[in-house]
Amino acid sequence: MRLGALQSGVDAMQVSAREFERWKEWVHQYAYHLASRNASLLVLRASFDLGDHKAKWAEFLSRFLDSVRCGELRDLELNWTLTHLEPPDFYPPGTCSMTQVSLAKMDQINHFQSLLEKLLRCAPKLAKMKLPFDWSAHSVAVLTRFQHLHTLELKYFWSLKGVCPEILQELTKALPKLRTLIFHVLVPVKDLGVSYSLESRSLEYLDVSQSRGLVFCRLDLPSLRALRVKKTVRGIILNRRTRLALQSRWACLYGLLRSGTPNLRIFNNKALLPHWRDHAYEELNALLLQSCYCIQHSDTWLL
Repeated sequence: MRLGALQSGVDAMQVSAREFERWKEWVHQYAYHLASRNASLLVLRASFDLGDHKAKWAEFLSRFLDSVRCGELRDLELNWTLTHLEPPDFYPPGTCSMTQVSLAKMDQINHFQSLLEKLLRCAPKLAKMKLPFDWSAHSVAVLTRFQHLHTLELKYFWSLKGVCPEILQELTKALPKLRTLIFHVLVPVKDLGVSYSLESRSLEYLDVSQSRGLVFCRLDLPSLRALRVKKTVRGIILNRRTRLALQSRWACLYGLLRSGTPNLRIFNNKALLPHWRDHAYEELNALLLQSCYCIQHSDTWLL
């Protein structure tokens, strides 16, 4: 079951089954070529569905990492949900249940976690990562052990799965060299009202503009210089009393920035004026209307 192909932002190139088999053969030959020369990897970019039991890409990647030198590996870009060039599967309505999808997703996650643990052993000096992320407590615990990370981009994996606020806070707090963080989370409707805290002494660039429903309650980012954040209206219709009760629990983003990001210079690609912390001038207010969920900046029936 090919589950990763429908992710937002994935450019899938369709080829015939015969061409795909030729591509798979080339991949194995190239891996053998590198292994036979005892290659030392500096950069690894790959896209394989680790839940594919037929092609067994999880086993292939694990063997490949064992066959080459990874001690100097610094840059990893891995899409573990989708095999490059794989012809898509088509399932008639009713033939693929939600239970089947959930089981397949969990299988992908299990293989991803095993691979992440292997990378921790063989490539502990990884400094840059870009990958889909499941935001489970176990995956976060493993990821925080990559203490050399300075750039991290985490794309959403499962839109129906929420992100625990404590887990998100733990991630940013535990990486002492992290300077650039880009992450996409889709807060499910059942978690509407949940807000998040971020803390990092080192973080300089934060981009959460592709997230949906992400509301902050605390920011402690003294080194942050650039922030990208966007408010996304998801069409959830609430009556006025319910909406106000919900929004009254959310802090204004402007207040959080004033107290928690003293060195902020760029907000949503716009340079801030030197006195931005003293008062919200017209252009800054316009930016807040596009990014803040508080009552003052979100006077709408929709959330």
